[in-house]
Order: sequence, then structure tokens, then C-alpha cells
Amino acid sequence: MAPAKTLFSSLPLLVVMAQACWSVCVEVASEDRAVMDSNTTLTCISCMRREEVKSETYVKWFYNADNNDSTLIFVYDGTPQEQKSHLSGRLQWKGSKDLQEVSLGINNLKLNDTGTYTCQVTRHLNFDVHQHSITTTLKVHLVVTENVEEDFTAVVSEIMMYILLVFLTIWLLIEMVYCYKKISKADDMAQDTAKDYLAIPSENKETPAVPVGE
Repeated sequence: MAPAKTLFSSLPLLVVMAQACWSVCVEVASEDRAVMDSNTTLTCISCMRREEVKSETYVKWFYNADNNDSTLIFVYDGTPQEQKSHLSGRLQWKGSKDLQEVSLGINNLKLNDTGTYTCQVTRHLNFDVHQHSITTTLKVHLVVTENVEEDFTAVVSEIMMYILLVFLTIWLLIEMVYCYKKISKADDMAQDTAKDYLAIPSENKETPAVPVGE
């Protein structure tokens, strides 16, 4: 039993050591709808292990309008570089220090910003005897609208919530009225019983039996 107890007592320490050795990286979906004149972020996360060999990371962002050729709009090769395009002056680098997140922000959105954005991440892993390259891509289709569009599911959920609140309120009122009537009826019955008891002549009232001593 002692070795098992020692093993279980050391589990928290092992968990902490494991968390320190492995990175916590979660790939999440990017925003795909936005309103004109607002700001948005094109999320691009490319997870990697922190204990990898030394690597060089290069990022390219492309924009592609419907049925048009892709246009290079942003490059990161150690320093963020905005490329000449209709988005010039409105792009913002939002990459993390470890370059697992290489997201791109767009400010002051225009209707013609609608299109497909491609995030291309290339990592050159420098081993002792050779260099290995890995390239990953992520596409984000962004739609820019003039006004905020209501989500049908959210509207239905809100309506159902109000209906449920009304139903619960009515049910609570009914329960309160029922309980009040029940308590009132019990009080009336108790008062009637007391009146009937007081109306009985004293000689006819039951008297408690007196215990007989030995």
C-alpha cells in the first residue's frame, strides 16, 4: 500500500511537470461575419511543440475575391510587413510571441473586403544534418454586411426564453394562490373545531385519564 500511496501523492507534481513540458495550444475557428466600418480578426492558429528544434517561421496572408486571383496582402518573416492592396493601412499583425497564433486584424471594414482569406504558415526546422520544412494553410471566408444580421437561432432561443419565463411566472402565481387557499381552509377548519369544542358543556368534555399509582 505504501508504494501506491506514494505514487498517487506524486500525481499532482507529475501533472505540473507535464504541463510545463507541453504547450497548451487550441485551434479555434475564425470570425466569418462582420459589419461595415467595424474591426475584425482573422484567426489563424498553427500549433507546434515548444521543445521542437530551432525553427524559422514565415507567414503569408492572401486575399481572394470571388472568381479573382489571390493577392498577397501581408507577410511575416521576422517582422510584420503589409503588402500593397486595397487593404493597405488597415491591417494589423496579431501574432503571438511563440508564433503559434499568426492572426491578422482588419480595421474599418468595407463591403469589398468580403472574400476568402488564406493563412499560409511555413516552418523550417533546423536539424543537425538537414532542414525540414512544413507548410500549413487555413482559409477564412469573410462576409461584410451593412447592418447587423440577426441570427435566426438566437431569435428563436430568445423567444422561447420569454415564453418559458411567462409560463413559470403563471405557474408560480397559481401555486401561490393554491397554497394560500389551502392554508386558509385549514385555518377555518381549525377555528370551527375550536368553536365546536368550546360549545360542548364542560361535563361532557373528555377528561384525560389519571394514572393509578401502585
